[in-house]
Amino acid sequence: MAAVHPVIDRVTARVAERSAASRAAYLARVAAARAEGPVRGALACGNLAHGFAACSPEEKEALRATVRPNVAIVTSYNDMLSAHQPFRTYPEHLKKAILLAGGVAQVAGGVPAMCDGVTQGRAGMELSLFSRDVVAMSAAIALAHDMFDAALMLGVCDKIVPGLVIGALSFGHLPTLLVPAGPMHSGLPNAEKGRIRKLYAVGEVGRDELLDAEAASYHSPGTCTFYGTANSNQMLMEVMGLHLPGASFVAPNTPLRAALTAEAGRRAVSGEVPMVAEVLDERAFVNGVVALLATGGSTNHTLHLPAMAAAAGIELTWDDFAELSTVTPLLTRIYPNGGADVNHFHAAGGTGFLIRELLSAGLLHGDVKTVAGDGLGGYTRIPSLDGEGRLRWEDAPEASGDDSVLRPASRPFSADGGLRMVEGNVGRGVVKVSAVAPEHRVVEAPARVFTTQEQVLDAFKAGELNRDVVIVLRYQGPKATGMPELHKLTPPMSVLQDKGHKVAFVTDGRMSGASGAVPAAIHMTPEAAAGGPIARVRDGDLVRFDADSGKLEILADLAARDPEGAAPTAAEWSGTGRDLFGAFRAAVGPAERGASVF
Repeated sequence: MAAVHPVIDRVTARVAERSAASRAAYLARVAAARAEGPVRGALACGNLAHGFAACSPEEKEALRATVRPNVAIVTSYNDMLSAHQPFRTYPEHLKKAILLAGGVAQVAGGVPAMCDGVTQGRAGMELSLFSRDVVAMSAAIALAHDMFDAALMLGVCDKIVPGLVIGALSFGHLPTLLVPAGPMHSGLPNAEKGRIRKLYAVGEVGRDELLDAEAASYHSPGTCTFYGTANSNQMLMEVMGLHLPGASFVAPNTPLRAALTAEAGRRAVSGEVPMVAEVLDERAFVNGVVALLATGGSTNHTLHLPAMAAAAGIELTWDDFAELSTVTPLLTRIYPNGGADVNHFHAAGGTGFLIRELLSAGLLHGDVKTVAGDGLGGYTRIPSLDGEGRLRWEDAPEASGDDSVLRPASRPFSADGGLRMVEGNVGRGVVKVSAVAPEHRVVEAPARVFTTQEQVLDAFKAGELNRDVVIVLRYQGPKATGMPELHKLTPPMSVLQDKGHKVAFVTDGRMSGASGAVPAAIHMTPEAAAGGPIARVRDGDLVRFDADSGKLEILADLAARDPEGAAPTAAEWSGTGRDLFGAFRAAVGPAERGASVF
């Protein structure tokens, strides 16, 4: 294992120094919550009887005597979402494995799981980011019964995994494993899906053809196979030591998936899994950022990683992302940053190969605690079944199985990471450059300003954007509309760029892991609803957008102008559940601090 790169070391030290007081306070709370022996031993008789009333006689005896560990299962199961449907059978499988290993397990609670793919462009999308904090609170409620000695968190997608981690960190004294479900098998190639979407955007194919393409892409149980937030979640949980090695991208409903799930249950009662507060330290979060950058992962994690870190008493900033990006090579090409999907990445060597390469280059901290034991070296191995169906781990392959998908650190796709920060007189934002060709990363063009994505689509259909243009979409931040995803804008903007126009996008909203080939400065902060300068941009202002140098300037005196436009009023921001989240909109923090209500 190589010595840690000096930039990695410096950023980690800076994060630790900045976080010293808050981290110490967090660890003191964790220490106070940690009991000698099962915490349920301190429950009054009536409390404990309520806690095991529905258990079998054997389980009751075990819980009554406090001689066997009790594991909380917190699940995001529902059978509408493909990624979470496989979790239906997990509790019974886990209970059996835990019983055989000498423990007891109870489903402590469920958490909501919503899908941005379903709510895209709908009012429900405006609740999506807020759902992360609801998941965290739901997980905390599940664990609040003080019946448990360890926890298994079942989740995959977008806001669910970060929410589960935040909830788990509020019970940082518990050993906790994240248990994934795996990706669906590959369907319609992503390049073909993207082609059909562009044709639909210009009216050359109809809804039936588009639906056929989408249904052939999203076609079975499992996570969507492109490298969006859901699969970025899985990557991060493995690199940060909360998954078992190699567990992230094994397909659902396979013998290997079942064996890994059972092993997670056994590990939970082994007594060898550290407290989650010990696993998720400053080094683990820096490792997570590096893995995100090295794989061109979802920009949503510039929100989620700071929010998760804050739950552990750690202050992680966009400046840390930016500095780490300067030394982190891009080692993968997975859609939307290439034609392959996560199944191709897994087949080429997957997380084991990636982690080994990053460790060998000194770009990860190897001396961390994980749910699989001390040190990240165990995560350079990949799981398989022997001839008798027993789980084993073997070294990842020495060479990538496909250099167009996964490369060694000595021959990266690019020398620096897939994310950049941009800033200037319009604020600060995030750019995912891994999917943007170098010739498209610098744009100078007049602004066209909008306040809803429907206005953008209408202008596109009317031919008003058929020129060099920087589309500025504001009042999409967390205080304004809950910071919805804006994926519907990717196909029309790609069409404009394909015509030879210089096109860029600037917004205080989100584009996430499905950001496409058009340069997009997203998560602009301060947001328009908080008085940010993006509210002072006017149609026709010349914009200089340079993703390479990290500069974003409006060639106008924005300070001399009054803001224009406004966030929806409470009356306007209502219906479809939104009125229930008015308190979240009022309390939410800025994007660069995680856009959290905590």
